[in-house]
Amino acid sequence: MRLDELPRSDNVEDRRGDGSGGFPMGRTGGIGIGTIILLGLIGWALGINPLYLIGGAEILSGLGGSQQQSQPAPGSAKTEAPPDQMGEFVSAVLGSTEVQWKEIFAQAGKTYEAPTLVMFSGATRSACGFAQSAMGPFYCPNDQKVYLDTAFFQDLERRFRGCDVGSKSCQFSQAYVITHEVGHHVQNLLGILPRVQQAQRGMDTVESNQLQVRVELQADCLAGVWAHHAEEKWRFIEPGDVEAAMQTASAIGDDRLQRRSQGYVVPDAFTHGSSEQRTRWFMTGLRSGQVASCNTFQAGQL
Repeated sequence: MRLDELPRSDNVEDRRGDGSGGFPMGRTGGIGIGTIILLGLIGWALGINPLYLIGGAEILSGLGGSQQQSQPAPGSAKTEAPPDQMGEFVSAVLGSTEVQWKEIFAQAGKTYEAPTLVMFSGATRSACGFAQSAMGPFYCPNDQKVYLDTAFFQDLERRFRGCDVGSKSCQFSQAYVITHEVGHHVQNLLGILPRVQQAQRGMDTVESNQLQVRVELQADCLAGVWAHHAEEKWRFIEPGDVEAAMQTASAIGDDRLQRRSQGYVVPDAFTHGSSEQRTRWFMTGLRSGQVASCNTFQAGQL
């Protein structure tokens, strides 16, 4: 993946080295930091959004939706392009999404509002609650920010074999992870996420999971749409890049994660889609370059 000509984004908030990001340690009542970390690990291993588990635990403890938990991290983190190599990479990928989605929205008579990407180490706060590295990257619609502990990329390479360790093609896999989360931001701007969240309130767990899978697969497809248009503009994809991204999509499919963690697969517990589904929907967006091709909610077969 060639980064030289990709535009850089200033919408990167660098909280690395800020420790816990202002999370209140050792407070009385509610759930403790040990429980939060455990729930994060369970959610990551099973492919379940850990924020749902943590949020549910907080509600049960009488703290759900507290003002303290809903506030983003305080501090003096600047929103700019970080100067280090990883910061440069993240800024380049995010910058390319800003260009492409601005153009795509403009063609549809809409205005694209770029998200902020928060880089953090270990833990931080978001407007959706506590963010911990074990959760993996996620998008918070409450503050329209993507949260990323870049240590996830090392786990992706080494633990999940999401791409060949040390290969240059791993960068495109990492870009896929970032642009998947930006895909959720696109869904939020289009009103898809609010409608889904409203519908899920009246569903049982199985139905809610099935709808969540469609949300995640659409974000995979939207990442493919980004790749299609970015390649047309900058010709930045190199041999092996797409294969590496597909290896990553396969590595973080619900079926593969469940088999690794518990030895068997429970489709009703899927929240992101199988390896085959995630690969296929990314390729759908990559080949077509059309947002309309990503309508997973109308697809008869996912």
